[in-house]
Amino acid sequence: MDIDIDKDVCIGAGQCALAAPGVFTQDDDGFSALLPGREDGGGDPKVREAARSCPVGAITVSDTMS
Repeated sequence: MDIDIDKDVCIGAGQCALAAPGVFTQDDDGFSALLPGREDGGGDPKVREAARSCPVGAITVSDTMS
């Protein structure tokens, strides 16, 4: 799974961190960030829900082919 956060679009609403706290956090400026080591979502089933909950659509999740 590939998770991308568009920092130019993110407004720091924090909905992603509420939906999937094991994957997302907020950086020192209040914007969305991935937790270290969780760049691939870590198998968390809430990642897609977190992306959908973003009010500005700053998060995209895609499946990666290995």
